[in-house]
Amino acid sequence: MYQIMIVEDDEVIASAMKNCLESWNYQVRLTKNFENVMGEFFRYSPDLVLLDITLPYLNGYHWCEEIRKVSKVPILFISSASDNMNIVMAMSMGADDFVTKPFDLTVLAAKIQAILRRSYDFSGKTEVLEYRGVRFFPAEGSVSFQEKKLELTKNEIKIMRILMEHPGEIVERDMLMEYLWKTDSYVDENTLSVNVNRLRKKLESIGVKEFIHTKKGIGYRI
Repeated sequence: MYQIMIVEDDEVIASAMKNCLESWNYQVRLTKNFENVMGEFFRYSPDLVLLDITLPYLNGYHWCEEIRKVSKVPILFISSASDNMNIVMAMSMGADDFVTKPFDLTVLAAKIQAILRRSYDFSGKTEVLEYRGVRFFPAEGSVSFQEKKLELTKNEIKIMRILMEHPGEIVERDMLMEYLWKTDSYVDENTLSVNVNRLRKKLESIGVKEFIHTKKGIGYRI
């Protein structure tokens, strides 16, 4: 079931969209904190965002740009500001489509269905592994935390994947080395420590501290 996030401060319009989309079997979340839209985005991890232009605090263009820094999730603008300049601005910021208010709810639902089909039917939903606010995107080879993002190397991606797939569990060093360097040749165990420490430092650079723990002589866990 696809998850849709609605960023609309008009409660009547937002509720009407929510009720309509839920009747189409979508899971829908209404944004409550317009001062921290990205916080809600990270918590909900939507498959599509419906975004108004005129919002409290910061406008939809700002939030579209922020979402695009960390995600390729489809974004559909909904706005009464339908002049060409606003439409061009929305698309240039990374929006996938633009719907003008007032709109027919069934038409909106059909547009959403088409966007989701284009975005996910052939490529599949974007895989995301999350633990304690840390979001790992294996296909992109990136990690995000509190609106900050970093790119990982090939080995760092492998380490992050296996640890994120076993949260709270100790992953033995031998298992990690086999996963990283599937070879019969001897690999110095210190090489694994170096790779893990580099990953730790990268995570710390975006505020993720004490995330990877060492179980001396055995392995690592998050």
